[in-house]
Amino acid sequence: GEDGADPYELTVELLLADAGDVGMVGFGMDEPGTEMVLAWRNTMVASDASPHAPGDGSWPHPRSYGTFPRAIAKYVRERKIVPLHDMIRKMTSLPAAQLGLSDRGVLASGKAADIVAFDPVAINDRSSFTDPHQFAEGIPFVLVNGVPVVDNGLQTAATPGVLLTAG
Repeated sequence: GEDGADPYELTVELLLADAGDVGMVGFGMDEPGTEMVLAWRNTMVASDASPHAPGDGSWPHPRSYGTFPRAIAKYVRERKIVPLHDMIRKMTSLPAAQLGLSDRGVLASGKAADIVAFDPVAINDRSSFTDPHQFAEGIPFVLVNGVPVVDNGLQTAATPGVLLTAG
């Protein structure tokens, strides 16, 4: 480790101290590779993060709060890897179609109204490894199944989400 500790001994010490409940963050990606993959037309943007909320006692990876805002802020607005409409497609209609979620991913009559209204100039990921429970900036409204869950920047108490299955 950085402090001169033997990595194996430190790992065992941490596991024993916390009864095996230890998390880890690995850094195996690089920016050129990420940009190359994001530029490919059929890349879908998603996160494997678990759900978390401020005050739940967790210490999540920043992607729990920032995957999608970061994709827009960094790779559309700053790096200009893909245009905004294509990044939105990579987050919505493309994964919905791939997963067989026929009522999701597009704004159309008869479809579920999962809508994120955001400011493409202001959207920004605020979550970090040292302060992960940070909501993104620039997202004033979020609707899930047509019900506001973020209303004018404030989280509501509504929980309209449902388990999604293909078909």
